[in-house]
Order: sequence, then C-alpha cells, then structure tokens
Amino acid sequence: MLHEEVVGRIRAILLEGEIPPGARIPERELCDRLQISRTPLREALKVLAAEGLVQLLPHRGSRAAKLTDKDMRDLFEVCQGLEALAGELACERITDAEIDEIAAAHAEMVQHYREGDLIQYYRGNRAIHEAIVTAAGNPVLTGLYASVTARIRRARYVTPMTPQRWARAVQEHEAILNALQRRDGVGLSHILRAHLRHKREEVLQAGFAETEGSEPTLRIA
Repeated sequence: MLHEEVVGRIRAILLEGEIPPGARIPERELCDRLQISRTPLREALKVLAAEGLVQLLPHRGSRAAKLTDKDMRDLFEVCQGLEALAGELACERITDAEIDEIAAAHAEMVQHYREGDLIQYYRGNRAIHEAIVTAAGNPVLTGLYASVTARIRRARYVTPMTPQRWARAVQEHEAILNALQRRDGVGLSHILRAHLRHKREEVLQAGFAETEGSEPTLRIA
C-alpha cells in the first residue's frame, strides 16, 4: 500500500469518527486492518499530526485529536468566511438546474426534520452546504473548504439539537434557499455567517472541544 493511500485510509477513519476524538490510536488493529507494518503506520500518523487530526504523545503513542475551544472557534471562523464567499459566488454562477436540485434536497431535509430523523436531516444539511460551495465554481475555494470543514465535520453534523434550536436551523435554511433563489449574494453571505456562528456556539456548548491547556500534547509538523 502506497504511503499516500495509508494516510488517506487513516484520515477517513478519523474523520468518520471510527476512532472518537481523544481516544488512543489502536496501532496494532490498524496494522492488521490495513495489512501494513508499524513503520508506514507511524509515518502516516506523523502526516496526520501535521494536519491536526492526530496528537502524538511523547513515549505514549498517539490519540485522535480533540480540538480545543480555541481550535473550534478558529476553524468555524474560517468556515464562516469560506461559506459566505461561496454564497456570493454561487449567486452569480449557479444554474437554474442546480438551484432546483438544492431546493429538492431542502424539501427532503425538512421532511426528515418533521419525522424527527436527525441523522438523515444532517446528511441532507451537509449536502446542501457542499452544493452551494460547488456552485461557486472555484476549485481553490472548494479545496480550502474541504480541508477546513473536514476537521469540524463530525462535531458539526452529529451535535444534538434542542427542539428550539432545530426549528431555528430549519428557518435559517429556508432563508438560505430563498436568498439563493433570488440570487441575493450579499444576503446569502450574511445568512450563512449567522448560521455557522450559531452552529459554532452549539458545538461548543455540547462539549465537543476541550478547554485550552487541559492536557499537554505534542504535535509534529
């Protein structure tokens, strides 16, 4: 297995939450699963540590990184800016067919909300946000967005919501779709910023991040 493939496989395992944030990396199990030796595994873990997905502990192996409050705030701040820009560009470049596809995805998402199916709701929610970024038609923006959002994906799309917060999120998505249909780039930009800001506070309140300095770790770049 090539080095890049090993890194990619372990990255996917981490991003999908198979190894929960803060949990030790089970090196022996990963070696057996990927059919590799310890050396390529540890080289891959160094790469993922540089990406912020793994924390290397001196003489104690490694663990899946758990973001600090500051990490989470910083990442969401950047994500807000990227989605706001994507919204502006999408309103200039999106096709009528793409708007119809997002409207259909929105309708399905709302149905999941009415059924109380949070897992399927979040899947539709994520698809809508990614579709808007794609509609911006800027590969550089798409790449940056993928890199940043990967680190907060699990927290962003699994956080439990109160009935009040869930209802507000659906209302915000109604506003997102409305602005997109009107091709109101400035309005959509503002809505997306507020939407992401609300999600950031929700994630922090849910305890997905650890307090800064709660446990010393070593990251190798």
